[in-house]
Amino acid sequence: MSKDISKNATVIICNQIRGDKRMILGILETLQELNLLSVFLRLILSMVCGGIIGIERGIRGRPAGFRTYMLVCLGAALVMMTNEFIVIKFNSSDPARLGAQVISGIGFLGAGTIIVTRHHQVKGLTTAAGLWASACMGLAIGIGFYEGALIGAILIFLIMTFMNSLDHRLIAGAKSMDIYVELNKDGTLSGLLSGAINAGIQISHIDIVQSNNSYSGIITAILTIQMPKRQQHYKIIDELYQLKEVSHLEEI
Repeated sequence: MSKDISKNATVIICNQIRGDKRMILGILETLQELNLLSVFLRLILSMVCGGIIGIERGIRGRPAGFRTYMLVCLGAALVMMTNEFIVIKFNSSDPARLGAQVISGIGFLGAGTIIVTRHHQVKGLTTAAGLWASACMGLAIGIGFYEGALIGAILIFLIMTFMNSLDHRLIAGAKSMDIYVELNKDGTLSGLLSGAINAGIQISHIDIVQSNNSYSGIITAILTIQMPKRQQHYKIIDELYQLKEVSHLEEI
């Protein structure tokens, strides 16, 4: 008798699990179709995912922040849904046409975040790459690829947030470094090279660059320094700062 009760309970539980599974699959199928509920969910999800990634850039004071990332992801999702609507409504044969235009066209916005400073530093590449990734994430949301979009959003956020310190540590311990240097009015390159050699610093390459101070005869250059072993870059910068020819320098 007890065995029959246990068997019946097992059957009931299995049927309940199968029913729940069918219900979940049915909900997913409904959300992957283009209807009012899925359109609303996709647009809200694109705003949330884009905004989460944009928060990190906004905190760091980058040109593209919270609202920019949100708009890029939302716009990409809307474009992909529009493309899906065109395919369904007009029986178009190319469901990825508008999405491809988004991927290539987002470059103009990314290029606007990349700047070259007066010290010849290139900044904004991470922000531009984030915008491109945000647009791709929006396309995935727009077509209903929810799992890929959510996993991508988490990974993009982790890369932009927690990989920043790792990136700095790797760069700080590299065996080569580039330094932008401005000499004072009496400074010469020969004096700089002699001082660097005396300090045990090996300069492998020098690029003379133009700056706002070029008219006054001040020499500005980019030095490539090779180190025989890994060491902290700030120590090299401190040693170069001690040279009387140097008025300003920073790593680029």
